[in-house]
Amino acid sequence: MRIELLCTGDEILTGKTVNTNYSHMAGRLGEVGLTVSWGTTVGDDRETIRAAMLQAAGRADAVVVNGGLGPTVDDLSQEVAAEAAGVRLELDPAWLERIEDYYSRRGRVMPPTNRKQAMLPAGSEIIDNPIGTACGFLLSIRGTPFFFTPGVPREMRLMFDEQIIPRLLDLSGLETVSRVKRFHTFGIGESRADQLLQGVPGLAPDDAVKLGFQSHYPQLETKLVVHAATTTELKRRLDPVEAEVRRRLGNFVVGEDEQSLEQKILDALEDADGSVATMEMFTGGMVSSRLFGASSSRCLVRRGVVSRDLEQLADAAGFEHAGPGVSVDSKTAVALATSLKKRCGSTHALVVLVSVSGDPNPGGCRGEMRIGVVDEGDSVVRKATLIGSGQWIRLGAVELGLDCLRRHLYGLPVDQRIDFETG
Repeated sequence: MRIELLCTGDEILTGKTVNTNYSHMAGRLGEVGLTVSWGTTVGDDRETIRAAMLQAAGRADAVVVNGGLGPTVDDLSQEVAAEAAGVRLELDPAWLERIEDYYSRRGRVMPPTNRKQAMLPAGSEIIDNPIGTACGFLLSIRGTPFFFTPGVPREMRLMFDEQIIPRLLDLSGLETVSRVKRFHTFGIGESRADQLLQGVPGLAPDDAVKLGFQSHYPQLETKLVVHAATTTELKRRLDPVEAEVRRRLGNFVVGEDEQSLEQKILDALEDADGSVATMEMFTGGMVSSRLFGASSSRCLVRRGVVSRDLEQLADAAGFEHAGPGVSVDSKTAVALATSLKKRCGSTHALVVLVSVSGDPNPGGCRGEMRIGVVDEGDSVVRKATLIGSGQWIRLGAVELGLDCLRRHLYGLPVDQRIDFETG
């Protein structure tokens, strides 16, 4: 089945906005056994969009159009689609009511321009958008099905994954089941992971499992993609490869599938009826933000203290012996964590201290880190040095701090060396 992805928008054509929508759609199609034959990007120009639609209709078996469904004058997808299909635009009263209700529930009156989003090509079928005002729609243009989606990423992804992919699979006639198994790691780069997993795909019958990597510092995602005729056959192919990947990556795995590093931490705390307080320097509150963001309604994160000034951190923790000249060292990290734990009444405390020196230009900074973790009866400290830009050091410090807490909670070695550190 030949699929074309047609993305519209001046912002993505000119490179002002990175087209993550395309990468999501193409990636998800590949995961379910479908492939993209063409990828086309056009600006907000009526004639260009129309020509691209007609070209796609002449060569593809199905087309997904992304963008151009908003309420402004440069949102042209509905109008051009109707022109290309040779039909009129018609008001959909039910969708107009949905838009009005969307604004009403937020205590607002719908702007008149949003009425445009309920004007759809005659004969089209609505694709529901449960979280926005721009509905998608399915329309036949010269006998080819076109699926139209909004440009807002979270809206598009929900609609694409839950509504469009199943329809494309039906159109393709593929009678397969698919699975993507993901391992999230911290501490190893892509080259090392590739070496560690050498030969692993061959463990599956007929080399049926595809291995891939996606690096997004500071983590690395390792993907296993498998297709099979039945769920039983899929499990037979995937299980030995999945187990071996988990064994070889070992302690570097911080989460699997939808599970994040911070979620692993909170699960361990909840199982132990525990809690944590955090203190961080140079990281801008990113440690506590990630933990608070994942904690939902659970009262597992007692407090997050943030400052660039070490003496202010000491005061906040009630560390009475921190006078002038206190420095970023192992003793201070443990002492602050101990005082913070006592002051907040938590079972655990995590302290991330970072001292940065050197050229602020990209690649010229040196970050000295001391990470302290304490619990009811033990304390550990981790030393590390990262060299790079300030943001590189900041992201690495956040991930290393959280990973040290994870390792301590699960009884894993905290001092295991990572690829990114120096010295």
